[in-house]
Amino acid sequence: MATMLLVTHGTDGDVLPFVRLGRQLRAGGHEVTLLTHAHYGGHAARAGLDFVAVDTQLEFERTLADTPELLHGLGWPEFYERNGLYEQMVLEFRAIAERHRPGETVLVGRHTSALSVLFAAEALGAPAAWVAVAPIQLMAARAALHAYRHLLADGLGRVRRELGLGQVADWNAWFASARLELGLWPRWFDRAGARSPARVRLTGFPLPDDDQDDALPPELAGLPDGPRPVLVTGGTGRMLHREFYTAAVEGGGLAGRPVLLVVRHRDLVPDPLPPGVSWYPSLPFRAVMPRVAAIVHHGGIGTLSRALRAGTPQVILAHGVDRPDNAERLERHGLASWLPAPRWTPREVSALLAKEAGRGRVVPPPGEDAAHEAPAEAAGLIAALLEPPVADSPADGIRRRLDHLSAEQRRLVADRLRGRLAERGA
Repeated sequence: MATMLLVTHGTDGDVLPFVRLGRQLRAGGHEVTLLTHAHYGGHAARAGLDFVAVDTQLEFERTLADTPELLHGLGWPEFYERNGLYEQMVLEFRAIAERHRPGETVLVGRHTSALSVLFAAEALGAPAAWVAVAPIQLMAARAALHAYRHLLADGLGRVRRELGLGQVADWNAWFASARLELGLWPRWFDRAGARSPARVRLTGFPLPDDDQDDALPPELAGLPDGPRPVLVTGGTGRMLHREFYTAAVEGGGLAGRPVLLVVRHRDLVPDPLPPGVSWYPSLPFRAVMPRVAAIVHHGGIGTLSRALRAGTPQVILAHGVDRPDNAERLERHGLASWLPAPRWTPREVSALLAKEAGRGRVVPPPGEDAAHEAPAEAAGLIAALLEPPVADSPADGIRRRLDHLSAEQRRLVADRLRGRLAERGA
């Protein structure tokens, strides 16, 4: 039995995949501790995980309230200082060190943000894995490294001195020091945009809500009843364009459909709500999505993957962070429609809703990685970090590189191979 220490930050799309991964690791016989925001203690308990809160509920809400300003000019140094994120790193490191068992511990962190995992791996000599929940985390790694090395250098230097760590001699090597990098999305999704580096193992969407209760409020138990409603959600965070909910709700109303508005923070939505709009702080999406005509959402990876699994048509109002990239990847496969913020008008949203709601069930490309197997594959790769390393065979290396090629690129490779074989045969 190994000790698995998982560190993540953010909202549902960043944290619940780690809960699901922790549950899978625990099913494999490992001791698992999740270190994340106090808000997720209940999720960890239901999954049977030990839990360390890296903040309080009040601090979590304060940080969420601050995040929209990152889209409107607040600098990262100010954000870190105002929200005590350097102190949080120290707390995480010490909690990891207390639970570390030499030779029997694996550290797992959210890609790019879980610096405490790299600090602890460096200090303790433990193997580390970084887990990305969306492609943008890999695409933005160079920019993040620049921020850590320059914009946040003073604060990170204070943290390292407090932890007894010296200066980083080679930032590029240190930032890439995790033994394993995982991407929690399928290969077809990866090929629809900038490709992940070959070193990153892709395991498919984790669908973290598979472990949650599907009970619906009584008034929704009979869906559909009359025109099928539109589901509108901007996720569980507050980092949204200020016009998101207004455009989504008015567009749904103009389309002539009831709107189920799901948002934890009531102050983000129009007040009073227009007729035909029902507000819920949360709903079990696994049960709701197959029953609605379409969903209008922000482009978060958890929401879009759940909609894909349900076959629910999607209209995405994407702005900031990973969302435009996620939306473009789906649109390239003909699986969703999306609008950038300058085009968020009720008329355009309504027109896309009419288009999407009329198309019926949306089916991902053939051969999609099975979502229900993704946590098991990821957990197996993480557990294998405690085993002696085995070098890839030449065939393994070739297969991994081929996995990251598009269908057209594979066709060109196959044509060249056939040409060479024909030349030898001649």
